[in-house]
Amino acid sequence: MEIWLGAMAFGLAAMVAAQPPTQAERAAATQATAERAEACRAARPFYWEIGDGGGLLASGAVGAGAPGRQTRLALASASKWIYAAYVAQRRQGRLSESDIRLLSFRSAYTGLRGCGAWQTVASCMNSRINDYGRPDAAGDGRFFYNGGHMQRHALEMGLGEDGNEALAVEVRNGLSVMGADWGFGYAQPQPAGGGVGSAGDYARFLQAIIAGRLAIHALLGAHAVCANPRACPRQALQSPIPENEVWHYSIGHWVEDDPGSGDGAFSSPGAFGFYPWISRDKAHYGVLAREAHAGWLSRSATDKPYLQSAVCGRALRQAWSSGQAVR
Repeated sequence: MEIWLGAMAFGLAAMVAAQPPTQAERAAATQATAERAEACRAARPFYWEIGDGGGLLASGAVGAGAPGRQTRLALASASKWIYAAYVAQRRQGRLSESDIRLLSFRSAYTGLRGCGAWQTVASCMNSRINDYGRPDAAGDGRFFYNGGHMQRHALEMGLGEDGNEALAVEVRNGLSVMGADWGFGYAQPQPAGGGVGSAGDYARFLQAIIAGRLAIHALLGAHAVCANPRACPRQALQSPIPENEVWHYSIGHWVEDDPGSGDGAFSSPGAFGFYPWISRDKAHYGVLAREAHAGWLSRSATDKPYLQSAVCGRALRQAWSSGQAVR
């Protein structure tokens, strides 16, 4: 009898221990991580939020001058995921081989350096600073991180005459499930890096992906290519990720699946630190919102805002998943 009671007590204790953390515990752990974790020190100040397909679950801010949920920020490369989703909607989820090559950055259009706010998609692509939009055969078929792939794709979509506002209207119309009040726009006519919006705007986009209301839901992680030139020299030529990590690049977004440090999340970090993600199981999204211009051109990985945010974002995901703060 004593043995049986002891076994039952042990079983009950195990069941209690196996209970997942409550939402309140997850939120507290995530905020504590944002405030105190070494992994987030370089990213502060910032706003963060985590939610699911139904909406916001928890949020917080850390550091003096942190943006709010509705603060409009430069999205930089976080724009890529939105453009890819626009294309997926227009194609009803069925991408052509050309779409795949251009949106996974394996085309020969690798020479884009930037766009002026006054330009159109075409005049930017064909400008002298961007080598007149000429392809480089050396890069064809291998991953090369550059906005020229999407700039070329936009031309093929017939968007060459679009400036900032016309391009924004086209993308918003293509993503009409986001609602008429969705605040995404462009500061440059550059699909891969000219977007502007708030954490709230981007969160609405991620919620729609998780809920399956956008066709790119089925394309998360699809057609992924190794994006580390050192690990995969035959597949990749140029990449912004750390040399000691192996990520993959999918349709306008990253797959953070490094065997050592990765957790399989899908993400699209921007140069100035705006960092959105969806968890590997497609159950939760997150946004780490900031705009930091210092360090983005540095050769040191630790100075780059997008990598600082990615490192912090991993810690926030870990805290949310476990209900335990990361130190």
